[in-house]
Formats: sequence, structure tokens, C-alpha cells
Amino acid sequence: MTEDFIEHVLGGRTSEVEEAVRKAAAVEIMPRFRQLAAHDIVEKNGPHDLVTVADRAAEVHLTTSLTALLPGSVVVGEEAVHADPAVYEALRGDAPVWIVDPVDGTRQFVHGEPAFCTLVALARHGELLASWTFAPALDEFAVAVRGRGATLNGAPLHAGSPAPGAVLRVATSHPDYTTPDQKHALLGLTTEGVAPRPCGSAGLEYLAVARGALDATVFSWEYAWDHAAGLLLVTEAGGTHTTLAGEPYDITGGNALPFTAARDSATADRVRVLLRGR
Repeated sequence: MTEDFIEHVLGGRTSEVEEAVRKAAAVEIMPRFRQLAAHDIVEKNGPHDLVTVADRAAEVHLTTSLTALLPGSVVVGEEAVHADPAVYEALRGDAPVWIVDPVDGTRQFVHGEPAFCTLVALARHGELLASWTFAPALDEFAVAVRGRGATLNGAPLHAGSPAPGAVLRVATSHPDYTTPDQKHALLGLTTEGVAPRPCGSAGLEYLAVARGALDATVFSWEYAWDHAAGLLLVTEAGGTHTTLAGEPYDITGGNALPFTAARDSATADRVRVLLRGR
């Protein structure tokens, strides 16, 4: 049924979704890049949790265009959920869901750095079907379709595996987004053979794993808009993901955190063992 749904709903429409994402970025995001005034930036839950006029306008733009492409679908967007947390429940409903992060890496966007992206994923009954990751300032566009692989600017993506004996490169959650228990778990990565560093844009960290430029990510929060697109991208590039309990990440929530996405299962298992402290 999933394959039939993908074929029926998407068919050749992946390019139409890509065009919608590109247009939202061109109209609402890039004209504001390095042009933000102070009143265009607002703190939501602290100095590291920002929203801009570009985030809000791009999400409205995408909500309109994506639901028009797929009548009967709904949108779970970061800014809509911030305004009304009940919107998140659509992930558990029957309607196809577009999961949208209009500007992933808002902090970088605000600082005029190019490492931000727009993330869109399509899911149904909690299952990821397709995803689009667009970094407009870097001119990089990655697409993944369940069971059909992943591409970056049209070229196939392959995560591969770390070289035997190589130091693992791991991007981890910012300490501001971790509980005391999660901070303790992350200390497990401070060991010989692992080189952890703070993550930037989650979507671009997933893309780095999918292209083999990063070995794993470790995140301590589970908002679907940050992870849905990237998790499918990594999976379709040959990688995998697992929670602290050894189960696949569930976009509807209830995951044992932190969780990891990695280039291969051996790396994911190694990271999980380190996080569990044995």
C-alpha cells in the first residue's frame, strides 16, 4: 500500500514539490538573507531559539503551495505548532502530512551565514514517504523517496561507511537543548576514537551523513520538522538511525533520547553503546 500511495500521490510530482520549495526560498527567504532588521527577529524560548519574518512567511507560502499540490493533505510546520501545539497531532492522523521547517538553522540565517536550509517531508500514518532539503545560499538540493534512493543536485547519494580505524566524526546537540541525563549520555562520546562537535543546521548535518562527510549525528530533541527530512535522506542513502532503546526513530514521538543517525548500522550501534555508557 505504501508503494502504491507513493506512486499515486507523487508519481512525477517530486519536481513540482521541489519547485514549490525553491519558490518559497526565492520569494520569502533569500530576499531577507543578510537584510534582517532587529524587529524582524524574535526569541521564542531563549537566545538560541529564534524566529524571523522569513521563517513565518516561508511557512505560510509552503502551506499554501503544498496543500494545493495534494488536496486533503495537512501541514505540520514549526511555526504553526509554536502558535498551536495541537497542530502536531496531525502526525498521528489519517491525512497525508507535509512536515515543514521553513528555515532550519535560523541562528545561522540571522548571523548572515549560508549554512541554513528549508526542510519538507511527506508522511502518512507516521511513515516517511519523501523529503526535500534545500540550502539556497549553498545551491544544494537533496531529494529522497522511500525505496527509491536519494540524490543531491540530481546525483545519487551514498553514505558509505567510515574507514576502518578512523576517528568517528559526530555532530551532537547543543547543551542548551539537553536534560542532565542527556548531558551525561553525551559525555560517552568524549572518548578515544570519537570527535564530537556541536551541530549546526540539523538538516545540513543529516545531509553531511548522507554524503559521507560526517559519520553520525546525535540529537536530544525529537521535533519532526528538524528530523523527518534528514532521516529519510540518510536512510535512502544507505544509512540508518536508532534511539537509545535500539529502536528506529518514530516521527510521532515517544523516542528514547538521545538518538543517532549514522552512515551504517555498525556506526549507529557504536554510538548508541557509547551513549548508554557501556
